[in-house]
Formats: sequence, C-alpha cells, structure tokens
Amino acid sequence: MRKEDCIFCKIANGEIPSKTLYEDDMFRVILDLGPATKGHALILPKEHAANLYELPEETAAAAMVVAKKMAQKMKEKLHCDGLNLVQNNGETAGQTVMHFHLHVIPRYNNDGQHILWNPGTSTQEELEAVRKEITE
Repeated sequence: MRKEDCIFCKIANGEIPSKTLYEDDMFRVILDLGPATKGHALILPKEHAANLYELPEETAAAAMVVAKKMAQKMKEKLHCDGLNLVQNNGETAGQTVMHFHLHVIPRYNNDGQHILWNPGTSTQEELEAVRKEITE
C-alpha cells in the first residue's frame, strides 16, 4: 500500500522526477540528492513501509537482490574501491524519511567518509546475558 503524504512513495512510483538508476515492479533506485560519495543511491520500495520492522520479508529479501545488482554495476562502471549498504530505522538511528530505504554508497580510497562506529567492549558474561535476552 502507498502512503499519500510520503515523498518516497511518490518518488518510487514516478510521481516526482528522480535520477533513476534502476526500476522493476517492486523498487526504484535513485541517486541521493545529498550524496556521501559519487554514485550514492537509494533503493526505494514502491509499497510503503516506514522501516525494516514493517517491511514484508519478501520485500526485504528482494531489496538485497537489488542491492547486489547495484553494487556490481557500481563496481563495474564507477570503479569504486568498496561499498557500504546502510539502512537506518528510527530518528535515533539517523532515519530522516519514514519510508524504508537502503543506501548503496560506493566508496573510494581517501573519499573523506567515515561510515563507521567506535567498537565497545564486552565480557563473555555480558555477551551471554544479551544473547539470552534476545533469544529467550
């Protein structure tokens, strides 16, 4: 289902022009208007889901297939040195448009981007406690 007031629904369904890289029945892939690097793209489902939690499993799986296609194309055509897939859920995690989307970010040596995190530390006991919390 589409959401009438969702800008990504409108872009994904062709109501708002975009720099489209790929389209099929389920997705439109567009160039990001605020790119982290050359070729930074967004995979947009045509059906609305606010985030990963709401996304149907079939759509989630299909999004990874599209991501792989785009990654291969970017490696071939843009000669990127690496690639990040980034998907944010909720404002705290950096989501600014509440429509599931997957960033495909080509990476180049010395591109100035730092899409990383500071690794923390955990004891084996802490890891086991979290494992139990999630799985039980």
